[in-house]
Amino acid sequence: MNGAAAILKALEKQGVTTIFGHPGGTIMPTYDALYDSPIRHILVRHEQGGVHAATAYARASGKVGVVMATSGPGALNLVTGLQDALMDSTAVVAITGNVPQALIGTDAFQEADVCGITQPVTKHNFQIRDVRDIPRVIAEAFYIASTGRPGPVLVDIPKDVQLAPFTGSFDAEIDLPGYKPTFKGHPRQIERALEALEKARKPILMVGGGAQHASKEVVEFAEKSGIPVIPTLMGLGAFPGTHPQFLGMPGMHGSVAANRSIQYADTILAIGLRFDDRVTGKISRFAPNAHTIIHVDIDPAEIGKLVNTAIPVVGDAKWVAAELAKGAKKLRLDEWWQEVDAWRTQHPFSWKPQPYLQSQEVIHAFWEATGGKAVVTSGVGQHQMFTAQFFKFDKPRSWINSGGLGTMGVGLPFAIGAALARPGETVIDFDGDGSFQMTLQELATVKKYNLPVKIVILNNGFLGMVRQWQDLFHAKRYSEVYLADSNPDFARLAEAYGIKGVTLEDKSRLAETVREVLEHDGPVLLECRVHHEEGVFPMIPSGGAAEDMIIENPRETVEAGG
Repeated sequence: MNGAAAILKALEKQGVTTIFGHPGGTIMPTYDALYDSPIRHILVRHEQGGVHAATAYARASGKVGVVMATSGPGALNLVTGLQDALMDSTAVVAITGNVPQALIGTDAFQEADVCGITQPVTKHNFQIRDVRDIPRVIAEAFYIASTGRPGPVLVDIPKDVQLAPFTGSFDAEIDLPGYKPTFKGHPRQIERALEALEKARKPILMVGGGAQHASKEVVEFAEKSGIPVIPTLMGLGAFPGTHPQFLGMPGMHGSVAANRSIQYADTILAIGLRFDDRVTGKISRFAPNAHTIIHVDIDPAEIGKLVNTAIPVVGDAKWVAAELAKGAKKLRLDEWWQEVDAWRTQHPFSWKPQPYLQSQEVIHAFWEATGGKAVVTSGVGQHQMFTAQFFKFDKPRSWINSGGLGTMGVGLPFAIGAALARPGETVIDFDGDGSFQMTLQELATVKKYNLPVKIVILNNGFLGMVRQWQDLFHAKRYSEVYLADSNPDFARLAEAYGIKGVTLEDKSRLAETVREVLEHDGPVLLECRVHHEEGVFPMIPSGGAAEDMIIENPRETVEAGG
């Protein structure tokens, strides 16, 4: 056995069954060993597609996603995806080849300082210099990626290490004295949290992406206490979107009920979120009436980083939520619920009927047709926000999007990863005509493995979110956002890849087209030609606060066409 075979054996020991990647010169020994390995390799068409697919695989399955790339340009094509995984706390292990050790630092062909470049975008990274270290380093990489606050870890392996003979043991012991994440929250802090909630008259529960694995415990606590629940964009699905205590997501494009509840709440319990600026708006004006903020997070660096925290609880969301549920009592919230229900009733997410096709009704039609039973991905832009607003997620790990980094192009590779993580389930990618074109080469990956993903492109002929901001804040000076004059015929493009393509513009055919797409046995791309000046509302302007929320579209035309 050589080092390359040892790498794959070490991955098998970690339970890896699927790797995403693209071969190249310095990783070729490992690809040669892969020829005889039981691990399934998914050949992507670009390394960025591979790391995004691995990210979605991790988030949809709860396992660690694995991606592999060669040195230099191959490894550097992972950088955006690693930062995306870091910001959204996703467990990914990246394996990269490098030039032989004797050539490191000589500007050899396809050499780059991969560890130096990726240090800021990974939770940790390694370079293996001794073949005997392979089992230990791989085990440590998986442990670091998946424990504490999850995140990406990169393992860089020079070509001569991959070719060196390996005769060692795979029974690696993990001993990381400097890495001891706190799992159990302090009992007294949990008691203080429960005491504060009992005294509250206007409490809310905010739930983030860190609670996706704690859904059962969060629901139990919420139902026992009767508290209103606000999942963030990343927290959607951790609390059911059809539950009567669900208020919708908060923040820039959040619901009126969620944002006003935060504005008037006297106590906030936040589990597994980091108070991102898209949630809080202007920090100095966030939750001005909340005298008590209880923040539960496994990463102590996040507690108090942005908002003043009265009761910090460092620990795993699942463990802490279970303890909170054990001690929860029914709170006296009748008057508070009357206020909240009034906001929810007066200002639901909705759209005004128009003669032309609208993104909101397309997404809602897919939600109705599936009964919400689907794993949904999206790119980044207006279509992402519309999906978060109008597809009600009842199950955890069913909504996979780029929250922290806002990476355009993730929708299609996310759908690939989700389909491989959850075989047999419906996977839908709601994408935009701008976002989709950043990674559309991965249609070849969909075709190669006949992945039955349903790709729904909401084509408005613009970089829609940028256009919306230009409309509202830059006097309709549409600078470099117009795409319609150069967009391809997306359905015909799909057909060129051997994938069924469908075009929809007539809204009277919406229901039957949605059925046709969902019933097709295999991948489908549906291009929906929607209105060119759609806007996502409500909206809190950048730098604003909840009281600055624009509830309805104040300026955009309602005319269809050019």
